[in-house]
Amino acid sequence: MDFFSRTGKMALGSRLRLLTARLTDDAATIYDVYEIGLKPKWFPVFFVLSEEGEKTITEIAGEIGHSQPSVSKIVREMTAAGLISENNDTEDKRRNVVALTPEGIEATARIKEQYSDVNAAVEDMIASSRHNLWEAIEEWEYLLDRKSLYQRVEEQRKIRESKKVRIVPYSEQYRATFKTLNEEWISTYFEMEEADYKALHDPEGYIIDKGGSIFVALYDNEPVGVCALIRMQDPAYDFEMAKMAVSPVARGKNIGFLLGQAVMRKAKELGGKQIYLESNTVLKPAIGLYRKLGFRKIAGHFTPYKRCNIQMAADLHTFAD
Repeated sequence: MDFFSRTGKMALGSRLRLLTARLTDDAATIYDVYEIGLKPKWFPVFFVLSEEGEKTITEIAGEIGHSQPSVSKIVREMTAAGLISENNDTEDKRRNVVALTPEGIEATARIKEQYSDVNAAVEDMIASSRHNLWEAIEEWEYLLDRKSLYQRVEEQRKIRESKKVRIVPYSEQYRATFKTLNEEWISTYFEMEEADYKALHDPEGYIIDKGGSIFVALYDNEPVGVCALIRMQDPAYDFEMAKMAVSPVARGKNIGFLLGQAVMRKAKELGGKQIYLESNTVLKPAIGLYRKLGFRKIAGHFTPYKRCNIQMAADLHTFAD
């Protein structure tokens, strides 16, 4: 298995398929030795019907975790082999019910010795190994149910790519970037409003000179994201997180989260206790990002924006990046 030593975990799926193929080949031989007349891929359907009696294809698929087309194909093959029959007499004629034939029922009696021997052989392998494969499979299934391998790879990709991101304070050289990125995302989903023009045409006067800040995300030293911290004159909220925009070519690199953290860190450094933001629920990834940063939904605050249909706030006392 030098190949897998060289590929490492990248070939996990290929290695599992080879292991499955070895076990399946052995299983086919075992069925022949015990003269059961089953194919390995039929076993889940056979087992459910032998243990629980007649079932619909939909019920079997749900129980064994296969697709309906897959179960339908197995049912056709087992029907041709004389082990099961379809459309038995039932009260509900609309249900496509399958059940074991007399030949299939007879096989359930003969297979008991095979069950016993296979179970003992697997237990012997478990006892001879350092790791319990059966329990490990259960653990992996549980972990993959909670978060797929794809999702885990995406997380690692974002972590790796986020290391190329630098968050820097705003300077005049980024004025055009701040304006362009915000106009781009606003125009994609909504329309520019009066408050947008004020902030984007004069970010220094509208935001920075009033005690706020702007942060710029650089990816490979190119500006690809921006976010503003606006000081509020409000009894409940000290600052607003606003004007977050990330270039479409740089999305999926954790840049929004890093910008949000920088803004919240600055607000906390300036003595802020509560930070506020406005958004729209059509922006589902953005709402998810804000919740990840610790924002919760609130209501009833005045907004100058027609596009705002959700207001959120976060407690800076609990913020820790």
